[in-house]
Amino acid sequence: MRQVRLAKDAMDRDWADPGLDLDTVAAHAGYSRYHFIRAFKRAYGETPGQYLTHRRIERAEDLLRTANLSVTEICHLVGFSSVGTFSARFKSWTGLTPSEYRTKHVGRGAALIPGCYAMLWAGGFRSAPGAEEKRNSGEAH
Repeated sequence: MRQVRLAKDAMDRDWADPGLDLDTVAAHAGYSRYHFIRAFKRAYGETPGQYLTHRRIERAEDLLRTANLSVTEICHLVGFSSVGTFSARFKSWTGLTPSEYRTKHVGRGAALIPGCYAMLWAGGFRSAPGAEEKRNSGEAH
């Protein structure tokens, strides 16, 4: 059980990483992917994939209510690589599309956080590979 809990902790910590997959999480537990799925479901009542999807959708709900970001930006910030998959899973979980959810819930609290601040906080501004070397090459532009 301890190993499964460690893997769940890794999912709770790294939920936004699009590279977080079943093999990576199972490795945290030291199990094969198939044994890990069975052990996780027995312990938590859902598969690791279902759990991770629910965590990501919960975060997306929060961002849709509070941040002035597009659905596409939120999709990528919470770890989905496909807007279509994100929208379908979001709708199956909440009963609403991301846009419908935002329309229903915005205006019930404080003003939306500007998108640039939300992206900065969430780590959404990532440099392209090799961009750092070009910027620090010492050449004047």
